[in-house]
Amino acid sequence: MSIAIYPGTFDPVTNGHIDLIERASKLFDRVVVSIATNQNKTPYFSTEQRLALLRQVLAPYSNVSVAVVQGLLVDFAQQQNATVILRGIRTSTDFDYELQMAGMNRQLNATLETIFMVPAEQFSFVSSNLVREIASLGGDVSRFVPPAVVAAIIAKK
Repeated sequence: MSIAIYPGTFDPVTNGHIDLIERASKLFDRVVVSIATNQNKTPYFSTEQRLALLRQVLAPYSNVSVAVVQGLLVDFAQQQNATVILRGIRTSTDFDYELQMAGMNRQLNATLETIFMVPAEQFSFVSSNLVREIASLGGDVSRFVPPAVVAAIIAKK
């Protein structure tokens, strides 16, 4: 069984994330979307809110599950019997960072492969950071995130 881990903060989950998850669900037997907690960031949505939103928007994908990762991603991947870490690449800046992370993860667990995927062109500029910024300034983010996220953003105001 091929199992991929797709880690990220998903704060909030965007249509670009959904695009990669949908495509990955066709490539792997199981995809575990893993919410990373980052002590250096103050999240817009709590971990519990992100977990609930992801579970809601990913419900149509029967081979996709959502979990919270605490600790090293390579340890979590081993617990899930995953052999692949899936990462999205939008820009060359993303690639530089992700290449470094892939190398480090490979040093920590040589049995894990990192696979980079590029989102569909219409999502290549969408990031959670930009969505949060637009939303905080009262802009319409409905083209960039699932309807459940739009509702959660409106409810947060």
